[in-house]
Amino acid sequence: MFRIAKEFHFSASHQLTHLPRDHQCARLHGHNYVVTVELAAAELNADGFVRDYGELRALKDYIDARFDHRHLNDVFDGISTAENMARHFFDWCAARWPETVAVRVSETPKTWAEYRP
Repeated sequence: MFRIAKEFHFSASHQLTHLPRDHQCARLHGHNYVVTVELAAAELNADGFVRDYGELRALKDYIDARFDHRHLNDVFDGISTAENMARHFFDWCAARWPETVAVRVSETPKTWAEYRP
């Protein structure tokens, strides 16, 4: 199995208002997010790729247009946890690139959430 991955970065604020008021994530705060999409294929295409990295630019364009330097509570459908965002980005990617096997969303250099069906 061949695997590739590419990272995309964006900054955004959010607030998890459903949490108790004294929870740190209930307060307005922001992150420098890293979204990593992973694709896999048993065989390479005619160009020797799982998928040309250049094609993945569409994810950067989507992130930049909809999420970068935004307040996620205003633009994300659902609770903006890393887990929910990983699922959202997975669904978006898989609809375009059937080789998508996982998406990871990191809020800090030490934490990440991954969606992998």
